[in-house]
Amino acid sequence: MNEQELSQRLTVVGNAVPKGARLADIGSDHAYLPVALMLAGKISYAVCGEVVKGPFHSAQKQVAKSGLNNQIVVRLADGLAAIEAADEIDTITIAGMGGTLIASILEDGKTNGQLSGKERLVLQPNVGEQNVRRWLQKEGYEILTESILAENDKIYEVIVAKKTAVKKELSPIEIFFGPHLLAEKNSVFLKKWRQEQQALEKVLGQLQKAKVVPEKKVNEIKQELAWIKEALTC
Repeated sequence: MNEQELSQRLTVVGNAVPKGARLADIGSDHAYLPVALMLAGKISYAVCGEVVKGPFHSAQKQVAKSGLNNQIVVRLADGLAAIEAADEIDTITIAGMGGTLIASILEDGKTNGQLSGKERLVLQPNVGEQNVRRWLQKEGYEILTESILAENDKIYEVIVAKKTAVKKELSPIEIFFGPHLLAEKNSVFLKKWRQEQQALEKVLGQLQKAKVVPEKKVNEIKQELAWIKEALTC
């Protein structure tokens, strides 16, 4: 993967960025995504945020090598602290992190005034997608689209959201699976949840053999397994 040829995962993320966007890419690593989008003429400005010095320097080098220092700013900062008011950011991408961390970054950004609520959010959690959906619902965001894809033996989900005037409540099942993914149930979705079903059944069997059975956890897993079985058979 490089700035000319993104991974399938980042291609899906990039496809969800609107034409002409002013983008903040948080946890940008080598800045491949904003550089690729800028070279393609899709975005007008970008901020790359990195909290670790190694990836920060890698992003700086990539931007300079591509001749985009005047259009892409690289900042060493924690989460949405990379965003300044003068940037006029309208789209935020956060990819390749856990869902709990993504939700925490968004919450901190809201608290500290870097997240205005007007931005389009393009989020790609590696795990814990439910935590992202819970945060989005709590804060009044509507999930506009969702994508699920398989790449290099891993399955990824991409969630695109925007804050709306009317709060839309998701059911626990929609938060668990994703409302759009559940409605579509494509082959990658079915593959993911068959794998999850096997893993949960194994965990359940181990918990039920314990000397002291954690009833709360057992019941949670049983509920999730019931949802999965229903989703796979309907």
